[in-house]
Amino acid sequence: MENLVHITFMRHGRSRADDEEVHEGRYDSPLTDVGRQQIARRAEQWKQEGVEFDLIVCSTMVRAHESAQIIQASVGGPLELDSDWMEIDNGPLAGLPFEEAETRYPSPDFHTPYQPHVASVGEGESMWDLRARTVRALQKVVMKGPGQYLVVAHGAVLNEALRSIVGAPPLVNDSGMVFRFGDGGYARLSYYAGDHSWLMKEFR
Repeated sequence: MENLVHITFMRHGRSRADDEEVHEGRYDSPLTDVGRQQIARRAEQWKQEGVEFDLIVCSTMVRAHESAQIIQASVGGPLELDSDWMEIDNGPLAGLPFEEAETRYPSPDFHTPYQPHVASVGEGESMWDLRARTVRALQKVVMKGPGQYLVVAHGAVLNEALRSIVGAPPLVNDSGMVFRFGDGGYARLSYYAGDHSWLMKEFR
């Protein structure tokens, strides 16, 4: 069991952007009351199960930070903010209603992982940009050494973390392996540093 790093990846609860039906990404919307209740239920579940974390690492965006604080208040553990766990930079799409965004910035017929998120104006992160940032964030957690860690972040960045772990490439034209994190959804993994192997223990 030496050199075993346990990481739980959790997506934040429902945010105001979900109710507004707009592109989220770097739109820094807070949790809704429903979102707070979702995370409070998750926190109570873990408290009942006796779950403890040596460290909670979270995105600096308010919906993730607030979710992490709710978990921390229930199960304890120090909290560390890391901007590398922020959601994908979606450029001018952030906060735009879906229909308006498609009118102003129509999606190309084909979008490679090298192109910026909003290819028509060359703004936002490419999928490879996101991969590089996510792997850097994941490396920082792994290099903390053996322990129990919780990462509270966002759907796209958590997907990229898991794709990097299983060896899947970034999405190409929105096609590829996708992990469906719901509100407050989580994945529990263990990393065996001695032989560089990962074990996914739970996905909910």
